[in-house]
Amino acid sequence: QVQLVESGGGLVQAGGSLRLSCAASGRTFTYYSVGWFRQAPGKEREFVAAISRSARYTRYADSVKGRFTISKDSAVNLQMNSLKPEDTAVYYCCAVERQFPSDAVNDFDYWGPGTRVTVSS
Repeated sequence: QVQLVESGGGLVQAGGSLRLSCAASGRTFTYYSVGWFRQAPGKEREFVAAISRSARYTRYADSVKGRFTISKDSAVNLQMNSLKPEDTAVYYCCAVERQFPSDAVNDFDYWGPGTRVTVSS
């Protein structure tokens, strides 16, 4: 079983950048596809990005394509550029022991506690 913890959240102005990281303990990311989801106040948790177990395959929500990049080594990182106020949310890292990730929240078995991102206008 893997435990996840996110870091890197904070306050940034619109147009700025942040880099989120997700660290694993218990087992390495070698066994898992990993995703990032986010949840804004009063809204459902929504898919942001995911990366396959091999790290060869990635997928993104349309709202972040071209601005966010997910990568995987010993940690799973989410580089967020050109941030907008609508990117404000708590960002969650999640994992599933499967080769390819989906974009469905219920498909992921392990979740971190989240890290807050606030983008000011």
